[in-house]
Amino acid sequence: MKEVKKKMKTMIPHKIVSLACTLLVFTGCVEEVAFETEELESALVIEAIITDENKQHEILLSRTYAFEADGPTAESGAAVTIESGNGTITFTEEESGRYVSNDSFSAVPNIDYKLLIRTSDGRQYSSANTQLTKDTDIAELYVEREVDDFGDDGVSIFVDSFDPDGESQFYRFTYVETFKVIAPLWRLEDLIVIDPTWPACEVATVLKEEEKRVCYRTEFSDKIVIGNTLSLSEDRLERFQVRRIPRDDYRITHRYSIEVKQFVQSREAHTYYATLQEFSGQGSIFSQSQPGFFDGNIISETDSEEKVVGFFEVSHVATKRLFFNFRDLIPDGPLPPYVSGCTEFAPPRDLGHPTDRCGGLIFALLNEEVVYTRDNPLPETTEMGPYFVADAVCGDCTLLGSNVVPEFWEE
Repeated sequence: MKEVKKKMKTMIPHKIVSLACTLLVFTGCVEEVAFETEELESALVIEAIITDENKQHEILLSRTYAFEADGPTAESGAAVTIESGNGTITFTEEESGRYVSNDSFSAVPNIDYKLLIRTSDGRQYSSANTQLTKDTDIAELYVEREVDDFGDDGVSIFVDSFDPDGESQFYRFTYVETFKVIAPLWRLEDLIVIDPTWPACEVATVLKEEEKRVCYRTEFSDKIVIGNTLSLSEDRLERFQVRRIPRDDYRITHRYSIEVKQFVQSREAHTYYATLQEFSGQGSIFSQSQPGFFDGNIISETDSEEKVVGFFEVSHVATKRLFFNFRDLIPDGPLPPYVSGCTEFAPPRDLGHPTDRCGGLIFALLNEEVVYTRDNPLPETTEMGPYFVADAVCGDCTLLGSNVVPEFWEE
């Protein structure tokens, strides 16, 4: 097989290092990759994928940034369109760097799609013509309790997928997980400050006006999860692990749901994501720093030497969701620990003369750092106040999620 050579440039300011390494990519070829570090260059970063889902699709634009920087700079004011055999699809900037199609649409087979971008300074970019990939769906999505190779207990979420035509071969997975959070020290009453000035230092308990005991938290995957069937006798993924959750992770304490999306990729897209996985280990090229440049399928029409980070992908997508309870899988032993130890303490309300100021209870309540848990049966002193409290998150689940039940939720 012919050896393919690529040149990459990493961006590590104030350091000059050179090295060579070989990267085994999923095509089965060995690519020799040379690194040449230099001062940080600003390059356009494009995250663009459209699918056969009928929806308003979005494209994200930003600029590369140094490892020590806080985050990316959004690329605002660009004109973004997709040209296809069915006409032009126009995108509008909904928020800085985030461009959303004006109309809902779904990609269709056997049609070329081409991404076109013109930035506010007049620079133009275009992708290669790309077509929708094969329509292979998820056969099964399931969860099992599993002890890993290191002896750690937990649950694993698996996907089975099969293309009898053998045309899919390359797969990428993302997921959105939603889980129930129950505040362990929730009470019907809140403790509020009536008068924060000394010598009053007055507080009182009142009935809560909002549900803060049970909430639902949603988190999005931020890792690249890819698989392929090149080495297999048929185009079949079996027991492909999409997500692993340790036994002591609070996400699975009560009821947990995960929605998994399977994207069928082209060989070129898969190679790009495999390279991105190798060098960054993270799934979002929009929100993560870039360790180096490597070729995608988008080029600058203005300057052939300009570097562009990103890949325009047109993929079939399949979605499945599952639910499970912790005790369904792990009936024995304690529940996972909460995000806080929830230790109760009774800070003083009044420090007393000669300080002429209120105690820690007043300040903690005003800063919303604590919640009321119970009355203190002991006499009030300058060391202990009349009420026990704990970290706010222990009695207020809205600090972790929403108290509105998701539309898809099932008990």
